[in-house]
Amino acid sequence: MRIGEIAALVGVTSRAVRHYHHIGLLPEPLRRANGYRVYGIRDAVVLARIRRLTELGLALDEVRDVLADDSGRELAEVLRELDADLARQEHELRRRREVLAGLLEGPLTPDAPLSPALAELLRAAPATASPAAAKDREHLILLDSTVGSDAVFAALRHIAEDPAVLSAYGRLDELDGAATDDPRVAALADELAAAVPDAVLAAIPDGGPVATGFGEALLADYPPAQAEVVRRVMARLAVRMRERAS
Repeated sequence: MRIGEIAALVGVTSRAVRHYHHIGLLPEPLRRANGYRVYGIRDAVVLARIRRLTELGLALDEVRDVLADDSGRELAEVLRELDADLARQEHELRRRREVLAGLLEGPLTPDAPLSPALAELLRAAPATASPAAAKDREHLILLDSTVGSDAVFAALRHIAEDPAVLSAYGRLDELDGAATDDPRVAALADELAAAVPDAVLAAIPDGGPVATGFGEALLADYPPAQAEVVRRVMARLAVRMRERAS
């Protein structure tokens, strides 16, 4: 059989056969005097097995490992790994469908798509025209798209539903243009840090965004006095987290 014939027999392309030769997956038969490769039944058997294994989802390196072990033990091991990987993919697909279902249940906003946990948190937050509140919302959306944490958003629900949050946003807005040593800075930072429940700290994953430079970028997004409030709040929360860990 020539390359086109063996390819048609097995149900692959001639290009695929040449690729398998190139990467050493399928031994290349000797060429006859006329320069043509001539394939035998054994070549077709190997090629058919390659096709079956790739259709199962094995990578070509995994197929090579399977073909190198005639006893079949390697195949069983690779198939178990493949089954575990497919299970992870199924879990991820279910999670994505849950996100889509949550989006379709409510009105789609310009911020969409959001995780169900963050969408619920933002729905619970009181309506306000506060610039500080709008900035806070943007930061939460950024967290959702980078690290994400359903537990953190669920724990923040308690704060979002507190009427005092509007007052805090208003006082933070008033610091726009103020100096970093404004006496209102320390008082507001103390109040905001105390309002964060332990459940929020417990839900923050180890090595979170602050540790990866998010904190510096966050502070740079605020005017000086507001940034000082946020910096002090972050410092107080970091102390509380260390105390919880000790």
